[in-house]
Amino acid sequence: MNPLDNIRIVLVGTLYSGNVGSACRAMANMGIRHLRLAAPNIQDKDWREGEKLAVHADDVLKNREEFATFEEAVEDCVAVVGTTARGGLFRQHVKAPRDLAPEILDLASKGPVAVVFGREDKGLLNEEVAQCTHLLRIPVDVGYTSINLAQAVLITAYEIFAASGSYVPPHEKSAAAPQGLKMVLTRNWETALTDIGFMSEKESEYMMQGVHRIFSRGVQTADDASIMLGIARQMLWSHRHGVPPDTPAGEGYKPFQ
Repeated sequence: MNPLDNIRIVLVGTLYSGNVGSACRAMANMGIRHLRLAAPNIQDKDWREGEKLAVHADDVLKNREEFATFEEAVEDCVAVVGTTARGGLFRQHVKAPRDLAPEILDLASKGPVAVVFGREDKGLLNEEVAQCTHLLRIPVDVGYTSINLAQAVLITAYEIFAASGSYVPPHEKSAAAPQGLKMVLTRNWETALTDIGFMSEKESEYMMQGVHRIFSRGVQTADDASIMLGIARQMLWSHRHGVPPDTPAGEGYKPFQ
């Protein structure tokens, strides 16, 4: 079983359906689809804003479970991870989402795990925090510690998803170029750049060092960009006007100007 299927996002005392809808979208982005509302206090009873902000995660919103109390919402869970921005009593053992995510997934392999987010205006109450088995705090600048509810869900869910190894990054379909092929490429470029008048044969050894460096690492410096710009301009000039084989680039056209 995928441990993500055992993650329960629990929103306590939520006030705004828009925040619930946005949280649903964040959950779906990260492969978490089980939402629980504990003692919701939704002000906009028609849920239109929530449905609008859920976008394509409307199934998460529609399948939400609602509970009268915090205790009922987490009673079947093997662990309860509370999120808190405040310090103080019962909150000294907080961990960042990235540090706690592997443990959350390990626990989720054994049974449901509640990841709990408090009210928009005052977070989780002390008595609710006291019932959590783990505490999580998102690292933020000390000058402003308040985070929007849906953003907090997204950050936390992302760290859990990333730790799960579910994401497989794309990779190049072509094999890495061997050094022999790269040298053939460099020699052909040397011939081409000489033929279009970008450099003379006497300058080629020096100039090709810069070109070879660009091929190896990409355009990173102003000099790199200047070389590639000069090549492009000289190619256009040569295409339009032609360059006699014995004419160095400096005569009639200045590639670096």
